[in-house]
Amino acid sequence: MIKFSGRGLLLDIEGTTASVAFVYDVMFPFVRRELDAYLQAAWKTPALEPVLRYIAQDAGADTFAAWTQDDATEQAKQQRVSAEITRLMDNDIKATGLKQLQGLIWKSGFDSGELVAAVFDDVPPALVRWNEAGKDVRIYSSGSVAAQKMFFGHTNHGDLLASFRGHYDTTTGPKKEAASYRVIASDYGCDASEILFLSDIVAELDAAREAGMQTGLCYRVGNAPVENGNGHPGIESFDQVSIG
Repeated sequence: MIKFSGRGLLLDIEGTTASVAFVYDVMFPFVRRELDAYLQAAWKTPALEPVLRYIAQDAGADTFAAWTQDDATEQAKQQRVSAEITRLMDNDIKATGLKQLQGLIWKSGFDSGELVAAVFDDVPPALVRWNEAGKDVRIYSSGSVAAQKMFFGHTNHGDLLASFRGHYDTTTGPKKEAASYRVIASDYGCDASEILFLSDIVAELDAAREAGMQTGLCYRVGNAPVENGNGHPGIESFDQVSIG
């Protein structure tokens, strides 16, 4: 049991509010299946242009034009993007460009109803309890803010978006660096010690704790085994967070 009397709760998604299996077995394969068709359909659109810039910068180039200067055709540029996105996904690299593009592709799946986010059953009632207690609940995930909003707007428990007052992704900073959590605490407008961060990744919790936040390690069904929790209090359900 974690007893929390602070101001805000900051939540991870994968392995914390939703199962790892849904992300890896449903959402990621959807991106792989739709990637090339999406790039072809969205090429040269305003929505895709900033994402391509992120992808190029993640690859070490200043601009998308510089990154694709050796590609003679638009098709060749699309193939370069597709190959890079596939490489990033194969290696589970949480690059900003990748996450932004995934969000754009997932939108079509959520809009059509093919994708329905599977959150754990204890999450919706916990969100109600925390909000009724006046807590400021927000999300910090490597997935883009746009993808987060689509995810929680289309869950197996309905639209949960109203439960959250803020969203953060890798544009705020890497999840395993303390500086990112300091930025988030500043955005909350309170001392970091007034925020409880819940995640299934010890390295993320280490960074949050270094920044001054309270932490909780989520042991969810389907998560990878944790050999060393590094002193972070563990929970198996959000029911085990007691609000004071």
